[in-house]
Amino acid sequence: MTVNRVILIRPGETDWNRQGRWQGWVASPLDDYGRAQAKQLARYIRNIGMSALYSSDSRRAVETAEILAAPLGFMPVYDALWRERDIGAWQGMTLNEIRTWHPEDYRKLQADTENFRVPEGESRADVRKRVLAAFEDVLAEDKGGTVGLLTHTTSTHMLLHSLIAGYDIYAGVLGNTAVTTIHRPDSGPWKLVALNDLSHLEGLNSRSVRELEQSDDSGDR
Repeated sequence: MTVNRVILIRPGETDWNRQGRWQGWVASPLDDYGRAQAKQLARYIRNIGMSALYSSDSRRAVETAEILAAPLGFMPVYDALWRERDIGAWQGMTLNEIRTWHPEDYRKLQADTENFRVPEGESRADVRKRVLAAFEDVLAEDKGGTVGLLTHTTSTHMLLHSLIAGYDIYAGVLGNTAVTTIHRPDSGPWKLVALNDLSHLEGLNSRSVRELEQSDDSGDR
């Protein structure tokens, strides 16, 4: 069976999400609100026919995946390639702090959002390369028609930008536990079916991350 539908999921909320701090690879746990979001999501995804779930090994992703695993009836497959962008020296900062304390690097980021490498961290191009490699691994394993990818804001945008013709990484937001679905009919090109679906939250808010200033990378705050 060839994979023809992929469900991309963002982890639940953390304290740093609420504070607007760039997390990158930090081991942020879900907060109480994030766990509630994940439980709502778990009730939703048990009915969509997912046959495998691949996840980032970052703590917030692992905790979300563990909540989803119970109704799915199988264990997630963890892979560091699905991590968020490595924010390096900017980890834990807010956008205003980065602008104030690192003005020259911030200017370089704005000038070349694809290739600027955060000090001690990654560029968007680095993230694109590794998530495409991870995606090819998922397709090769071929664990069923519908698979889930529990990953992060930048990694999701880079994957979609690479797979979906005309995808604009600045056009929308991705909230905590957002579900984004892509479909490939008859092995043709991938199509975007739904972006940032939060209908499963049923009254819970999702604090969305907007691409900063329409030019910066969110770093999955």
